[in-house]
Amino acid sequence: YQPTLDAILVGNVIADFRKRKGVSQEVLSGLADIGRTHLSAKTKLETLYRIAVALDVKMSDIVAEIEKRIE
Repeated sequence: YQPTLDAILVGNVIADFRKRKGVSQEVLSGLADIGRTHLSAKTKLETLYRIAVALDVKMSDIVAEIEKRIE
């Protein structure tokens, strides 16, 4: 068994953080300096870091929320 990270779950968590900040996908992708399609793709660590910085939250907060929703 090899656990995989659910890309939909990750996307939902990022979307929730984004909505709390009141920014669109386009604005977030600009702030994070990544393409908008990367917001919905499997998130790499560097991408997650850029998203966290753009949303002014700790990357660990995003990861903690993902872990909470997995459980």
